[in-house]
Order: sequence, then C-alpha cells, then structure tokens
Amino acid sequence: MNNLLLLAINLTRRCNLACHHCYLDANTLQHGSPNELTTNEVCHLLDNIAQRSIETMVVLTGGEPLVRRDLETLIAHGSQLGLSMVVGTNGVLLTEHRVQSLIKSGVLGVGISLDSLDPTYHDAFRGGAGTWAQTMTGIENCRRYGLSFQIHFSVTENNAKELPAMIDFARLLGARVLNVFFLVCTGRAQLNSDISAAQYEQVLTDLIEAQANNQEMIIRPRCAPHYKRIAYQRHPDSPLNRISGNEGDGCIAGTHYCRITPEGGVTACPYIPNEVGNIREHSFWEIWDQAPVFQTLRAPILKGDCGVCEYQKLCGGCRARPLAAGKDLMDADPLCAYHPQGGSIIQAQSSSTMNVKWSQTASLRIARIPAFLRKMVKKRAEAYVAELGESLVTPEHLAVLSARRFGGIPAKNFQKSK
Repeated sequence: MNNLLLLAINLTRRCNLACHHCYLDANTLQHGSPNELTTNEVCHLLDNIAQRSIETMVVLTGGEPLVRRDLETLIAHGSQLGLSMVVGTNGVLLTEHRVQSLIKSGVLGVGISLDSLDPTYHDAFRGGAGTWAQTMTGIENCRRYGLSFQIHFSVTENNAKELPAMIDFARLLGARVLNVFFLVCTGRAQLNSDISAAQYEQVLTDLIEAQANNQEMIIRPRCAPHYKRIAYQRHPDSPLNRISGNEGDGCIAGTHYCRITPEGGVTACPYIPNEVGNIREHSFWEIWDQAPVFQTLRAPILKGDCGVCEYQKLCGGCRARPLAAGKDLMDADPLCAYHPQGGSIIQAQSSSTMNVKWSQTASLRIARIPAFLRKMVKKRAEAYVAELGESLVTPEHLAVLSARRFGGIPAKNFQKSK
C-alpha cells in the first residue's frame, strides 16, 4: 500500500528572507504568486485528504507560511479533521503572540531553520541581517509557551564542521528532533556548491554515531537515503538497519510523500519540479493513485550504479539529484560515493520475516501514537525486539524505545490506557 504519510503544502512564494538555497526560489513579501491557493481551496484539499486518511501529517510551508494571515484557520481546519498539522518556518516571525495563536489553532509543532551557530554565517545564508537573533527569539518563544519544535540544519561544505556543536546546541535548546538536510541543486540552490560525495559520506557516518550517543533526541538526515546503506555496512546483523528507507528514514517521494505548489500543482517532492497534475483540475487522490511518475517511483527500474547496487532495496538513491543534473529520474545518484560490489541484492526486512508478535497491552499503547508515525514506530519496535532475539513486543520494549529512539514522541503516548 502506498499510504500517504506526509504531505507538504507550499502555501505561498512570499518570504521575508532570501535564502541562498531556496528550492522554491521564493520572492519577497511584495511579490507572491497572484494565483496562490485560497483559504477555501486549501481547506477543501484537507477535507479530501481526511476523507481517505487521517494518518497523514501535513506540513504547511512556503516561502514563509507565517506571512499568510489565514495560517491558523488552515491549521484549525486540518486539526479538527484529525490530521496532524505542522509548520515549517525560518522562525523570524515567531513572536510571543504568534506562538500562542498557533498553539490555540491546534498545531502539533514547528520546524525551525537554523544553519549555523555563527550569526554572521546564518544571516548571510538566509539573506537577512539580524535573522539569527530573531530566529533564536522565536525558538525561545516556543520554549516559553510549550510549543514543540524541531531544528532544521541545511548542511553544506562550509558549515559541515559545525554538526557536533549544532547537535549539542539543539539538545540544549530542548528540540525534539534535529533534521539535517542535504541540498539538492534546484531553485536558488543551483547557484550554491553542494558538499562533495566524500563529505556527504562522512557527515552521514557522523550522524549515525551521533544518534547512538544522543538517544534522548532524534537526529536524522533528510534527502540522504544513503544513510541506510552506511548504517547496514556498520551493523549488517541489525534488523533495524534492514528496514527499507521507504518506511520513512529514506526517500519516500511519490510512495508515502508528495508536495503541493502554491498554485495547486502536485509533485513527488519539492526537489522534483515536474508537476504530475493540479488539484484545481483533478482530485488529489486521483492524482496520487494514477500519476505515471508516482507509479514509476513505486516500482523503480534504476539505472547505472543504482541499478546494479546491492543496497537498492534499502537505499535506492535520491531520485531528484540525477534529474537536477540533467539526467533521467531513474539514473544513478551523482552524490553517492559507493561503488557496487556485484553482490546479491540485500532484501529489506519485513514483519513476516522478523516473526515478531505484539502483546495485547503493547498493541493498545501503540494505538495512542499519532497515526502518521504509527507504521514506522511499529516496524522499528519489531526490529528492535528481533535484534534482542525475542519474539513478543511488550510495554517494556515500548518504554525503552520511547526514551531512546523516539524522542519526538511524547512518553505519555506509551502510558497505560485508563
């Protein structure tokens, strides 16, 4: 099943900054698209999503979504439908009043971009003087009023050395998650140098080690499916490392994720600009189920090194990068340093092959986890138990996972039902 777990909606092209790496090539506050989706159109889209699935997490982003005056209306509408609503922002506009307003609307949390501990670097990267200080004020406002937040760190050759300090800083701030984004050269990012394949490999290795040493906070790469291959190479006997990246920690473009442009276009991900339909012309689910590009991504026939790589079921490479380089969607990922060794394809671990069952109490507790996370948590819990050499998931296992693995999931979701 190609369940939609994550939907990103670019609400606007307007932005209060001019970030060097913006995939949307967002314009200034005065120059948004004249044809952006209206409040009613976005609400209708959310209605359409919820009619079939409330397991979907909806990310409202931009441009800068906080410049839309109807943002709280959209969040409230989606929340009332049972959808998990979050916001991706540069944090500059997170005033005390706006944070309280977002909480009142029912937002689940916010993802805040922070690209350096050096204010000068961050301000230059984001294209606005004083941005770092304003973003830090926004984070403090979230902390003060209890709004859950993640930190989004876009790694480049210039700031990769800051990763250890950024991890410590995010933990000190109280972030539930640190998402480390690897640039894909689209939009304004075409004008900025990406990290080298060797540096990419090293950063991913460092992230795996960092997660092992920071169990109380989730540290994860984004747009970096090679993470799965490196994790497997380090610990090939771990069932957890044999879970396919398509289950949520690799590339899920077109399989469990897609993006809506400000004008209603549907694409597999923000870095694959080719629209496969428009929600103003067809229903979202019609596009999701029938778009040929999505069908191709769900049953990929990979080319080049990716096509003969023994890790293609666990990783599969980033599909946006070859496209950005002027090649075919199915061509080899140009940012992968690994050379296939000619071995047999490593098959992804499934629930049936792990032979793990659930106790009745554990089943009741996992049902309390937000729907959009439940499938991934279930798979990881089963892999964790299998790795222990056991065959039954118990509440005790979930308690350990809540503390060590799933920092983004409140512990109360694992507590006993009353």
